Amino acid sequence: MIHRFLGRLTGIAFLAGLLTVTAGCNTMKGLGEDIQNLGNSIEGAAQDD
Repeated sequence: MIHRFLGRLTGIAFLAGLLTVTAGCNTMKGLGEDIQNLGNSIEGAAQDD
């Protein structure tokens, strides 16, 4: 019973996060740019260390 509840809760949280990300980007191009910026930030942080 609790397993099913946690599975559903996880699924709902994942969908809510996905909707938030896609709503913030508005387009797939915007999503690609956001992912590229994230990669650049990670690369910069790795080079700083």
